[in-house]
Amino acid sequence: MYYFDKRLQYPVAVETPDPIFARQLQQAIGGVEGEIRVCLQYFFQAWGARGPAKYRDVLLNTATEEISHIEMLATAVALNLENAPATMQETTLQANPVVGAVMSGGERPRHVIEGMLHRHILSTGMAAFPANADGVPFDCSHIYASGNLAADMYCNVAAESTGRTLAVRLYNATADRGMQDMLSYLIARDTMHQQQWLAVIEDLGPDQLPIPNSFDRSKEATEFAYMFMGTERNGTPPEPGRYCEGGTPDGQGQFSMRPGFEPLGEVPNLGPARPDSAAQREQMSKSPTTNALT
Repeated sequence: MYYFDKRLQYPVAVETPDPIFARQLQQAIGGVEGEIRVCLQYFFQAWGARGPAKYRDVLLNTATEEISHIEMLATAVALNLENAPATMQETTLQANPVVGAVMSGGERPRHVIEGMLHRHILSTGMAAFPANADGVPFDCSHIYASGNLAADMYCNVAAESTGRTLAVRLYNATADRGMQDMLSYLIARDTMHQQQWLAVIEDLGPDQLPIPNSFDRSKEATEFAYMFMGTERNGTPPEPGRYCEGGTPDGQGQFSMRPGFEPLGEVPNLGPARPDSAAQREQMSKSPTTNALT
């Protein structure tokens, strides 16, 4: 069960409304790097969590905080649309550069990179919606909740890292002091969330890798477990690096490198097509030496 407070988690103010920046802010709401993504990711990880209750608690607390960030960004979008035009009439195109941004045609100011989202006019009445900066609805395809706590924590670090990268880009894209203040706060929270997920991994103990650590490794083809395979056809060795030299981070092996790795399998031959497969007759003739049609 969840409760709400009418106050924003952090102040949101816009000095100079900018409908183009409102469009950019949509990416932080409904983009693959955005707040809806991490909010739902943490909730579903928590709702399916098994094991120590403290990890479920930290996920639930953070997921609920992310709702607050969606609220802040949605407020920022609405405030940036305050002076946006509600029509796209050609007669006002020359007089109003913002309308030019809507139309995405003719001479546009240099600072305008893309037009404002038409859906901010047509679908929402100058408000935010759960979509990215191109207006593509958020579809949950980047939500990871595997049921493996360590795997999920690494996914969470990646999510917060890309989210913080986006927030920094948004900060650099605006000169509005109110928006910079809000983004400065969100960047700081992304910093914390990166660190807390790394701390959970540390708290789990030193033997988390490889994931899952519960698999019986006698059933694994360990000959290939720590081998870096060079795949250049001429056999040129890859540039040396930590990923192919020395002990492995899990402490259970030594990296090796095999340049010009030769395939171990055979050329696949699927055989002729089945008579009931609606294939061509030519596909049904037996060809024992090749899988190509002749």
